[in-house]
Amino acid sequence: MLQVSIWTRLITLIIVVGGILLALPNALSPEMRAKIPKFLPSSAVNLGLDLQGGSYLLLAVDFDQVTRDRAETLVGDIRAAFRKAHIPLTDLNAHGDTVSVRVTDTSRLAEARTLLQSVNPAMTGSVLSVGGKEYEMTEPGGGVFTLRMLDAYKALTRQQVMDQSIEVVRRRIDALGTREPSIQKSGEDRILVQVPGLQDPTQLKKIVGKTAKLSFQLVDEQANPMAQVAPIGDEILPVLDDKNKNAPARMVVVQRRIMVAGERLVDAQPGFDPQTGVPVVNFRMDSVGARQFGDVTKERVGHRFAIVLDKQVITDPVINSVILGGSGYITGNFTSQGANDMSILLRAGALPAPLKPLEERSVGAELGADSISAGRYSAMAGLGLVALFMILRYGLFGLFADIALTLNVVLLLAALTAFGATLTLPGIAGIVLTMGMAVDANVLIYERIREEQRNGRTMLAAIDTGFRRAMATIIDANMTHLIASLILFELGTGPIQGFAVALGVGIITSFFTSVMVTRLVVITWLNAVRPRKLTI
Repeated sequence: MLQVSIWTRLITLIIVVGGILLALPNALSPEMRAKIPKFLPSSAVNLGLDLQGGSYLLLAVDFDQVTRDRAETLVGDIRAAFRKAHIPLTDLNAHGDTVSVRVTDTSRLAEARTLLQSVNPAMTGSVLSVGGKEYEMTEPGGGVFTLRMLDAYKALTRQQVMDQSIEVVRRRIDALGTREPSIQKSGEDRILVQVPGLQDPTQLKKIVGKTAKLSFQLVDEQANPMAQVAPIGDEILPVLDDKNKNAPARMVVVQRRIMVAGERLVDAQPGFDPQTGVPVVNFRMDSVGARQFGDVTKERVGHRFAIVLDKQVITDPVINSVILGGSGYITGNFTSQGANDMSILLRAGALPAPLKPLEERSVGAELGADSISAGRYSAMAGLGLVALFMILRYGLFGLFADIALTLNVVLLLAALTAFGATLTLPGIAGIVLTMGMAVDANVLIYERIREEQRNGRTMLAAIDTGFRRAMATIIDANMTHLIASLILFELGTGPIQGFAVALGVGIITSFFTSVMVTRLVVITWLNAVRPRKLTI
């Protein structure tokens, strides 16, 4: 048992040396890390919002707006279908999740009923909902048909909208170039966003909060943009001016019909107009969007074409020639930052629902530095007190345990760095707690050795038996702690998960150092010194 194979020694040495190399950059300044050769690890552990400062944003998802938008879409489908079938109707409108229409020709009620069922889409996205309709249709009488959104469809929609919103927010923040943002669901209708290192929550709110629904619509050049009410089928929209936000907005009348949807966009990048040098947004569409864009520009040469983003006209240029290939650029009084932000929004895609900021705050870098300093001092104090206790209690063997404890902290930091985990203040608390727990295995082993000596065993037999018989208890204790950390990670959020990660990784590294490293150190000492008497 006291013999260690060469392979065990080699693997232990590789893990220890590798851990030291991975953890070493955390003790260096950014300038020194930049000088490390490329073949060596140079990454440091990512610091959380509470340690390096950054922006915090709590957003509410407006599911009611999604319900209204989908009801309005159904209204448009019903109007188009009835117009194509020449069925007279009146009182077609939407109220929240309900759409109603009155058929004035009672002889065509059966035809209208069939037509309404055909435009009522079937639910998709869930095994349980396949084959069902999105709206339940009733007939109160008098030629009136009412379609109400089903509760099952509402629940399915909420789940899809929440998942899609989180993904869109993640893509937008990733495009800002920030490291390790935390984006997670909070409650039933909220999204919690934490971006370490980003000190301006206003920019974050601007990027994240925009719905970014892009569309290409024709301008109604015959309508008066200063009129109070838009003509039927039109809407009056303001023109976005990124450079002069205080000037009164110019108004443009555009047709409600969307000629090319923003979903056809596959790429958007900031750039500059080669002729004027002003900032622009270069865009590229997929094959379907390119064909639609080419058809519209071919039919409307000499007319104005509006590019609309979130009910604001970015630009409304005159179509001078047919645009084929689906590539072009958007001009619109952009600043360089405005063009960059616009391209981020268009690349990430549109949010399926508006996001309303409920809470925003910024954590300063100074406060984060204070937290790091306090965490460093608490970790050093914890390490020092535990090390002192072990030496006073077990003498030389306590020193062996302290070597394993120090390596445990190094391996823990190396593991967090390698996995790309984010270290938070609760994570530091988990590391400090791990220091106290890391010597538990050594205490069990040493007390077992003492007991074996009292029972009359020889020195080597006592050490051998101490390591063997303490192993079951060590495994049991570590498994219990590991299960607890997994439960904390699964059920907790944010800081609790950070604590659970540090604790769980620390349990694994402490098991390795307390058993493998301590055993190897003790055996090496026995072979080198060959003591006649064992004093613990």
